[in-house]
Amino acid sequence: MNRQEEAVLFEKIKKGDEKAFERLFHTYYSHLSLFAKHYVQNNAEAEEIVQDVFVTLWEKKAIISITTSVKNYLFRSVKNSCFNIIKHNQIKNRYAEKLLSETGQDEPDDASFTESGLLLKVEESINSLPPKRREIFRLSREEGLKYREIAGKLNISVKTVETQMGLAIKTLREKIKQFTTFILLNF
Repeated sequence: MNRQEEAVLFEKIKKGDEKAFERLFHTYYSHLSLFAKHYVQNNAEAEEIVQDVFVTLWEKKAIISITTSVKNYLFRSVKNSCFNIIKHNQIKNRYAEKLLSETGQDEPDDASFTESGLLLKVEESINSLPPKRREIFRLSREEGLKYREIAGKLNISVKTVETQMGLAIKTLREKIKQFTTFILLNF
């Protein structure tokens, strides 16, 4: 598909033409998925990233302005999404390692089991926190906001943020400690 055909197709998409969107999707989906897989090394995650890019394109079609070709826009969007996922995973890994070191537990020998299992347990533990505490925790640990910034953003006191973070960390330490003890006893 040449640049002019893409431009015509995108104009139809901006007007809500689902057939035009399907054509664009089918034209680039497999290429974009292969491209994403080079970054994230996981077929399912790569496909999910590409699907999210297309969903965003459809949802924001009225406000998106493409100055390059549609193909370039899609590949750039997928690349940026891949980088965001990689960065998010690195943050989760660093936090999991920090939690392990704070509990005073040594890592078990089976690193692959620990990594996947621990990350799942950390995510599960975070999701089990009360909603406001979870939001405060994520703003601090995943987005890197300072307590004062979180307090301003959520319109609460800094003391409330400190208290909620303390409770979140205490809860997570306990849950992770039980998990790492279980792993150590079984290896």
